[in-house]
Amino acid sequence: MTVSRSRETAPGPVPSTSAAGDLAGLDDRALVARVSEGEGLALEALYARYGKACYSLARRILADEQFAQDCVQEVFLTVWRDAGRYDPARGGFSSWLLSMTHHKAVDAVRREETVRKRRTTADALEEQVDPRPAVDDEVWSVLRGERVRAALATLPAPQREALALAYFGGYTQREIAGLTSTPLGTVKTRMLAGMQRMRAGLDGVSRAAAERDVPAAPRSAT
Repeated sequence: MTVSRSRETAPGPVPSTSAAGDLAGLDDRALVARVSEGEGLALEALYARYGKACYSLARRILADEQFAQDCVQEVFLTVWRDAGRYDPARGGFSSWLLSMTHHKAVDAVRREETVRKRRTTADALEEQVDPRPAVDDEVWSVLRGERVRAALATLPAPQREALALAYFGGYTQREIAGLTSTPLGTVKTRMLAGMQRMRAGLDGVSRAAAERDVPAAPRSAT
């Protein structure tokens, strides 16, 4: 991934390993500060550190390799153009970056769905099976994702970062420990405490899901 000095230049798809290695010892905040000053090598280092996780997350949501690549490009272009959007007081850079990737991927899904619907002809609509169950499932999935993000937002920053890396990025606890320079035992403790705090809020979603799947009782004849 080679970045020019122009803020209008999108980061390329392949990170420069030499550039990433030169800055590998810097923490996320230091790299973001350098990106804010227009240092492209710092962005390459962030891409080398988190590009794979962002792509994995986008790929799971979008189910399309090219769309996922485009999403990741957009995420890192946002960082390049406006690194100041990241607020360290609200949590770790990794969780912020993965949350942005999640939002952009979901937005891309919605845009694609809108385009697909516009292309559907009236004849095709008449021949389709009733779409209401599929739409209902889609709405429920979005709601459940929003509830998870809302529950994460209530956690202390260290717990939120660890769980966001696991939930959005798919990292193992050992990998999270390496990414955040935190002892493995501390990561495990943070994740356990965070999940316990989230459970109460998410129990309501689980109960609603169970009630939703229970068939309605038949009406008595009158």
